[in-house]
Amino acid sequence: MSGRFVRLAEGERPSVRLLVDGEPIEALQGDTLMVALLTQVSALRQSEFDPGRRAGFCLMGACQDCWVWTRSGERLRACSNEVREGLDIVTRQAEAIWPLRG
Repeated sequence: MSGRFVRLAEGERPSVRLLVDGEPIEALQGDTLMVALLTQVSALRQSEFDPGRRAGFCLMGACQDCWVWTRSGERLRACSNEVREGLDIVTRQAEAIWPLRG
């Protein structure tokens, strides 16, 4: 994997393990989800509107470009939520389940 971000300093913090799309990754305690993901891969998530990949835009929680989801469906901004041990993140929004007609 080739990350978009390169960590240059602060490598001494404790490691935190989490899952991203079912794959284990390690981050450093205090990292945001955005830092954790973009040090590993080149994009944060799959766009829900087209086949493109998104990597965040404003880096301060205003643009809505960095949403990721927990496995249980909670939506999180990757730029402002810190990693925590055992977090299970998905980068593609689950399909909406519409009420059956009938």
